[in-house]
Amino acid sequence: MADAKYKMSRERYEEIAKELEYLQTVREKEVSELIKEARSYGDLSENSEYDEAKTEQGKLYSKIAEYKNLLENAEIVEHSTRSGVISIGSKVTVRDVGLGKEAEYQIVGSQEANPMAGRISDDSPFGKGLIGHKIGETVTVEAPAGELQFEILNVTY
Repeated sequence: MADAKYKMSRERYEEIAKELEYLQTVREKEVSELIKEARSYGDLSENSEYDEAKTEQGKLYSKIAEYKNLLENAEIVEHSTRSGVISIGSKVTVRDVGLGKEAEYQIVGSQEANPMAGRISDDSPFGKGLIGHKIGETVTVEAPAGELQFEILNVTY
């Protein structure tokens, strides 16, 4: 079974690579020092500092493995050059046809999604519903509350 590909922008890829480098160098040394210091306290069976340091080390190695997997399976998505067509990287202004409210979102890969900040995953029902459409079109999106319709007012990159 092939590993899943993680769609992300070049900027996000570089952020993860930078964080991974920090974890593997600076943070790994810090955790090693914590373990070394805790060992110097003697009996490891009742040494809470040692237990905490080993737990921290486990978390660190888990995060390093996660970041390595993300980078190894990253699919860098470049912004579309097709004028007015929504793709990953697009900033989209829509109007909820039912409520008449306008909102702006950016379509991003799942690793960059943050709905509270207006960054919608291309894998979400809303993101999937918008991709490939353009200004002036009305799209219907399946949501837990039922079908919602959005008119696309603007698309920028």
